[in-house]
Amino acid sequence: KEAYFKDKVVWITGASSGLGKELCMQLSKLGSKLILSSRNEHALIELSKELSYTEKHLVLPLDLSESTTFDQALSLVSNRFDCIDILIQNGGVSQRGTAYESSEEVVRKIMEVNFFGNVLLTKCVLPSLRKSKGQILVISSIAGKFGFFLRSSYSASKHALHGYYESLALEEEKNGLSVTMDCPGKINTPIPKNAI
Repeated sequence: KEAYFKDKVVWITGASSGLGKELCMQLSKLGSKLILSSRNEHALIELSKELSYTEKHLVLPLDLSESTTFDQALSLVSNRFDCIDILIQNGGVSQRGTAYESSEEVVRKIMEVNFFGNVLLTKCVLPSLRKSKGQILVISSIAGKFGFFLRSSYSASKHALHGYYESLALEEEKNGLSVTMDCPGKINTPIPKNAI
């Protein structure tokens, strides 16, 4: 396990807290070179100080709802690393509200971040991942398999990721690229505090 991750360039979205932060902590111990992304630059800087091999990592603030910034972000990554070996799509927003009460603005924001931002960043990074014959890990949710109370739009955004990435996995197999969908259940992270 350690040998596989050593010196791999891993881009992690949603890196500043919860599951993303823990992935950063574990991968840094294994010797990976990390690109730490989330909206919270201060938290990313503090996290980078805690990581093993601090000098290997790049703090790169990123808002998944701002897809027009992705090319510039990739350019910064390319200036530092030859290619990206693993993209971990962990960033996203959650929801607490009935379908009846959820406004159009809320529904669109959830889809913008969880689906469009996720997919458009992958499309941006895909040439680099093809070069490395790399891997995409998508953090979905058990809500991506079936619906839950108060999670209609969140669940829909995760369902959409499954359709997209299952198709992408079939298309990119010939290029040596692998795609993994992870569907965790309830995890004790700060995501409920930031739910829409």
